[in-house]
Amino acid sequence: MKASKTQPSRPAPRPSRTKLRGKAAREHRAWRPVLAGAVLVAAAVLAYAPALGAGFIWDDDFYVTHNPTLRSAEGLRRMWFQPFSLPQYYPLVHTTFWLEYHLWGLAPVGYHLVNVLLHATSAVLLWRLLARLKVPGAWLAAAIFAVHPVCVESVAWVTERKNALSLSLALASMLCYLRFAPLDDDTGQPAVPSPRPWAWYAASFVLFAAALFSKTVVLSMPAVMLVLCWWKRGRIAVSDVLPLAPFLAMGAALGATTAWMEKYHVGAAGADWDLSPADRVLIAGRALWFYAGKLAWPYPLAFFYPRFAIDSTAWWQYLFPAAALLVIVALWLARTRIGRGPLAAVLIFAGVLVPALGFFDVFPFRFSFVADHFQYHASVALMTLAAAAATVAYKKRAGRSPAPAALAAAALVLVALGGLTFRQAGVYHDLETLYRDTIAKNPGGWTAYSNLGVHLETLGRQEEAFEMARQAVHLNPREPSVHSNLGSLLVKMADRGSSPEEQLAEAEACYREALRLQPNFVPAINGLGSALLLDHKLEEAMEQFERALSIDSKDPFDRPRALCGIGVVMRERNRWAEAEDSFELALYYDPDDVAAHCGLGMVLRHQGRLDEAILHLQAAASLDPDFAEAQFELANVLAMKGQPQAAAHRYGEVLRVQPTHVRALHNLAVVLLQMGQTNRAIPYLRQAVRLKPDYAEANANLARALEAQAEERGK
Repeated sequence: MKASKTQPSRPAPRPSRTKLRGKAAREHRAWRPVLAGAVLVAAAVLAYAPALGAGFIWDDDFYVTHNPTLRSAEGLRRMWFQPFSLPQYYPLVHTTFWLEYHLWGLAPVGYHLVNVLLHATSAVLLWRLLARLKVPGAWLAAAIFAVHPVCVESVAWVTERKNALSLSLALASMLCYLRFAPLDDDTGQPAVPSPRPWAWYAASFVLFAAALFSKTVVLSMPAVMLVLCWWKRGRIAVSDVLPLAPFLAMGAALGATTAWMEKYHVGAAGADWDLSPADRVLIAGRALWFYAGKLAWPYPLAFFYPRFAIDSTAWWQYLFPAAALLVIVALWLARTRIGRGPLAAVLIFAGVLVPALGFFDVFPFRFSFVADHFQYHASVALMTLAAAAATVAYKKRAGRSPAPAALAAAALVLVALGGLTFRQAGVYHDLETLYRDTIAKNPGGWTAYSNLGVHLETLGRQEEAFEMARQAVHLNPREPSVHSNLGSLLVKMADRGSSPEEQLAEAEACYREALRLQPNFVPAINGLGSALLLDHKLEEAMEQFERALSIDSKDPFDRPRALCGIGVVMRERNRWAEAEDSFELALYYDPDDVAAHCGLGMVLRHQGRLDEAILHLQAAASLDPDFAEAQFELANVLAMKGQPQAAAHRYGEVLRVQPTHVRALHNLAVVLLQMGQTNRAIPYLRQAVRLKPDYAEANANLARALEAQAEERGK
């Protein structure tokens, strides 16, 4: 048999260089969007790096640090089904806070990181949305948004999670809607439908609802979509409006709910909001130009801007709304020459701003008619217009490919904006930094002076605090809160000071002036009750606390404060069971109320329930390590339990906060004597006697300690 001959296998043909280059180009193009998105995220994180080391500020206590709904599953239910349990009915925002609280507690870095990442997400979504709409300079517009300093207030302030979350959800909703109803065709003919259009529609509606539950300012999204229809096609058809009708209805319903709650729950009612229709038009005109100006020249930026002095009899103030209207008319007349894009951008900018232009009452109008966080959503319209105009102008002169000089110019602008953002983010590091920056930029800002005074008092800097509180009263003597804050400071000084009678008398006068200006101002009623209590006027104090409870206050902390006051009155009257009930009810309303924990611990100690007392006093000391009364009472209970070392440590904590606390000095010395540490005890006893020469028990213990020391030396 002949062996068969095998043919040698031929090598596979090599791909041509052209094919290799084509494949490499396709792979390169596939990675470009990923790289571009990563650059946007990195730019945002870098620009906001100082915010990651910041703490909590202003009303972050209402939203996070003292928000009782974050503590339990019951609180999560209340967020969604009991609107009045929250400062504002934005349950999805509070749900994110609930999740974070159970992941990392009250560590501020986690909350700030989520805000920054949400902002970065919005920048990426904005880029993809503009690219889908074929807007020139889409990535540049998103990059400007990512690093523009006017966004700092919305990102570096934890409470403004409302803005960061709602915008990212609204942009995602718009992207889904464009899958359902594309705007690619400029001819007005129906676009080719998506394979599963209604799935995209449902996704868009769900995301829009989630955005509304984060902040109802996004209710303008359906109107924005209609403006985009007009921009692309030159008309708005019935077929464009009908699918958006459910969006419009839901937005209107939740928007009306927000407006009602803002007025009747948050408290946007009274003289500060008593504005005529003409006043509101003037505010809107001023605000529009203010916001556009800050986008073009974002310096200086302030937490509180001076409040516009609106005068409907001053003719020149009408120039602002007239000029705004003139811009719209001019862009309409020029639409055939320059295109519909500029008018569409201006209409979106003004339309999204409508809820914050003065036509609806919002609580911050009490301090200023403008704020950076008001234009967070609207700002993207003018940023997009600027980026598109620059891109189109460049391409007309230099062709399609960007030259190195153009890239360098764009990079320079972004670096400059990022540098300003980096600097501005540092302003939000802590309350003192924020308020001092505000005062430097707005010397007439009474709110910053008053709030800084309250904060400095918590740091033990009473002289500075007193100066700030006085300045706030000088700047706005008709504001009840500044008188109340000054009274609160005087009460705390009286509790620690050498002339309590004078300070209490002045504090009572401050509270009564606040109540003359606003008779149902609950913080002043509670404060007056505290001053009377410290002055041993139990009956009058009780009347004030009961009066505070009878008023439906918008501040969730007012009720527990009144209940704590009643608890102290009952304790002073030796009505222990009623005192216990009052403190427990206060803790029901605010589980982190330090005064309630301390008061309940003192009641339980008197009843001999030492283990329970220790739990509440430890909670108070943990929540506020500088609360000397809680540390002192905890030390006393530990001494009663026969734990001298633990008691000595707590007495030391009292003296860290109040070095002249006479009873703590004496009790620490007694504990040290029990432990056989006579030499350590004597200096504390001497200091107690020096501070209070008629302290009989301290004198007697000092004499015995000196005797024991002498005997020890004799041996």
